[in-house]
Parts: sequence; structure tokens; C-alpha cells
Amino acid sequence: MNRNTLSRVTGIVVAGIVLVGLLGGFMASKIDALNSSKPGDPKIITQLPNPPVDTKLVEANTKFGFKLFSEILKQDSKRNVFVSPTSIAIALAMTYNGASGETQQAMAKALELQGLDLQDINQANLTLKASLENADPEVQLAIANSLWARQDIPFKPQFLERNQQFYQAKVTELDFTNPDAAGVINKWVQESTRGKIPQIIERIKPDDLLFLINAIYFKGNWTTEFDKGQTTERPFYLPEGTQKQHPMMSQSGRYRYYENDTFQAVSLPYGKGRLSLYVFLPRETNNLEAFQQQLTLENWQQWMSQFRQRDGSIVLPRFKLDYDIQLNNVLSAMGMELAFSDRADFSHMTPASVTIDEVKHKTFVEVNEEGTEAAAVTSVTIVPTSIAISEEPFRMVVDRPFFCAIRDNQTGTVLFMGSIREPK
Repeated sequence: MNRNTLSRVTGIVVAGIVLVGLLGGFMASKIDALNSSKPGDPKIITQLPNPPVDTKLVEANTKFGFKLFSEILKQDSKRNVFVSPTSIAIALAMTYNGASGETQQAMAKALELQGLDLQDINQANLTLKASLENADPEVQLAIANSLWARQDIPFKPQFLERNQQFYQAKVTELDFTNPDAAGVINKWVQESTRGKIPQIIERIKPDDLLFLINAIYFKGNWTTEFDKGQTTERPFYLPEGTQKQHPMMSQSGRYRYYENDTFQAVSLPYGKGRLSLYVFLPRETNNLEAFQQQLTLENWQQWMSQFRQRDGSIVLPRFKLDYDIQLNNVLSAMGMELAFSDRADFSHMTPASVTIDEVKHKTFVEVNEEGTEAAAVTSVTIVPTSIAISEEPFRMVVDRPFFCAIRDNQTGTVLFMGSIREPK
């Protein structure tokens, strides 16, 4: 399936960003729907996490996710976009533990963590990870973190300990000069995503000091699978006004559903029902771009509270795609530019002067009759800063005997040299 063919599928994929990125935020709406359901409605089996997930972190991640998605669309509006805000948020939260001063404030603003204590953020991420990974015994959801450090670089013990304790990160010292070092990191990425994302590090540059990496893997079968015999070739209408024939899955039943003047939306549950794929379809009188403008935390929370059980049918395209993006410009536009500059302050990470060189993100998703498989990897690369030392202008008065030389600067050859005692 080519990219142009899939472009309209982004309407479905918009909902997919929350599949692995905002799963925790769905809990309250599911409980509301269960309490308000009518006699005879199928019950959603909801397993509440223990201890409870911090709703402040969930709201921060959701708000960050929609802001991030909006910024990505500004630079990637012509492609299918599929991202995991949670993967990105976790990788940056690990990095945030090393930030200080104005850099920490800038990251808190970009990540929507203002007003949250670092200890609370770390504990909330630990609790959220446990909750998501144990959400449904019939759904595979694994979150893995790792730090890969250059040998002989002093990283502060508290920084490493926090990432090990609260993010259960694997911390490894590597000889970055070894040609196999990138392969070691990529092997971990491949294993953590069940082979769906085989590589995140293309090569290790001479000044790379640390890689902070998050990986998320999701695989869930629908609570009610689509009958492959009902899948048929049907027209799919592309943004430019043309159409193509595409495999479309069909199903009828009772679903959690919501509609308004601008879109229809349905929740397709996995396993026991705690996790779902939310599909939003703009009305024919509307378009995907207009819908995307409405993606805010406030609207999302309002929409989630409106879903109710309703009989109906759904026709959904079968699709599979890979996506990758460098997030430096996106995160800078969200207020994090200081963290990418030579003025970055990561003094809680290392006594050396360092900065973020790159934030890279890759995803995979496949939706078919059986269910959904998705994976995401986010890497944060730390390098030394190249701070220019500010010095006072010098003044040199050559008014006494001096030495001079003529040198070839490419080979280092000194062609002439001499001591001038009395210029004539």
C-alpha cells in the first residue's frame, strides 16, 4: 500500500495515536459507560490498577500528546502519521531526571509537567507502567527502557538509580568505538518490539555520550474478531478526490459509540474490554484537517464522557504502516529548544556540559481482522556541548624583538622561521 493511498487512513490513525500512547486515559470513560449502561448491554470487564494511576500524569501525557501531534502535522501533513506519545513522554521523562535550572523548566513546559514534583512524576510513571502492562491478560503490552552510556564518562549515580528504580531501565556501559556497539543497542530494540522495529541507531558518532531509549509493544485481538469472509474490495476515497479499491473489513454488533455534527466515533475493544481502538471519522461535510484542529485535552475528555452503547455496524480498512520522524524541531516549537542548545543544563545527569543532539521516533502498526499489532521506539541522544568561551578582546603591540614563522597548515610544515630583533 503506497503512502498516497493511505493518506485518508490518517483519520483512523488519529485515534491510533492513543492506542499505545494514551491508554491510561480511557479508564474513567469506560467506568462511566459501565455505570450508565442499560439493562441488557454487554458489560465491559474493567480491572482497576492498584495502586491507582496518578490522573495528573495521565492528563499531562494526553495534553502533551495532542500538542505533539499538532506540531508533527505542521511538518508532516502529506504523510500518514502514527506516533506513540507515551513512548516519547517516557524517554523524555528519563532525560528530564538529568535536567536542571531553566532547561528543566523548559522541558516541564513542553511535557506539560509544570506543577508536578519530580518524585511524583517518577512514581506515577512506575505505577502507570505496571497498570498498562497488567491491563488485560488477553492483551500483550510491554514497556521497556534502557540507557546506553559511553565507557569512562561519569554519569551521576542518582540519575542512573532513578531511571533504574522508577523506569526499570537497563543501564549498560558500551565501548562506543567498537563497530558492533550500534548493533548491540539495535538488538535490544528489535527484541523489545518483537522484531517490528529492527533499528533506531544508524551509527554512533564520535561525540555521542548516552542513548536513552523507550520501546513499547502492543498486540491485542478484538473482543469480537472480524470475519475474514466479510472482507471485500470496496472504494476508499483519497484526499485529492480520487478513489481506489481497498480491502475493507465489516462487522455488526453493539459498540460504545458517539457522534456529533462533525464526526462519528466508535470504540472497538480488545480482549476483555479495557483497551480499545477509537476510530474517528469526519463527516463528509467536514474533513480530517478540520477535525485535527479540535484535538485538545478538553475536547478529548468531553468526547470520552459521551460514548454510549449502541447497535450498529462498522466498515474499517485493513492497513499496515511504518513511520519515523526526528522530533528536534517539533519539541523545540513546543518550548524545549533550550535542551537542544549549548546552553542546556543537564547537571543532574553528569558534571560534563552536555545537550540533547537528537530525539528520534519510530512506529509500526497493523490492523486486520484478528486485531492490532503496534510498536514504538523513542531514542534521546546526549552529546557534549560546544560552548564558546567569552573573552575580553586582546590588544597586542609588537614593539620589541619577536619570533615569526611561515607554516603550511595542512601538513604542518614550517617553511620559514626567524627572530626579528630589529626590524629594517
